[in-house]
Amino acid sequence: MDPVSVSITIGRPREEVFDYLADIANHSEFTDHYLSDWHLTREDSVGLGAGASFHVKARLQRFSWMGVSFIEVDRPWRIVCAGRGGKYNRIRTVITFALEPAPEDTTRVRMTVETQPVTISDHLLETGSRGRTRRQNRRALRRLRSILEDGTRRGARVTVAAR
Repeated sequence: MDPVSVSITIGRPREEVFDYLADIANHSEFTDHYLSDWHLTREDSVGLGAGASFHVKARLQRFSWMGVSFIEVDRPWRIVCAGRGGKYNRIRTVITFALEPAPEDTTRVRMTVETQPVTISDHLLETGSRGRTRRQNRRALRRLRSILEDGTRRGARVTVAAR
């Protein structure tokens, strides 16, 4: 699928937003409306190599588990997650968070999701999911803004034992 990008401006300094996003355990708080059952892949959930697996809530999806890990953490500019999901984990996914300074000590966050389906059946399952992906990620970024600016709309934060 072609990359799907959404962006939002958050009224917090870039370093603060980066520190929050660099901890993968925090991601369950703002994505729990479409990602559930989070499990960390290691105790240290911050920085390069930190990862998690989770269940993607999607209709008609038989193989809905996915895992991601941070493969690039460039403070305070960019975080890149790479992972695999789908049947036999053959669909590669790359998620990029780009943080840019904005006026008055705010931060512009751009989230880009790119998937690479392998087979025709994988490609067919993704047909039509571009709009759903954009809506889910837009809502996730709005929740991220609420969490960082107001401390509201928090979901459950994942722990090592996922409880």
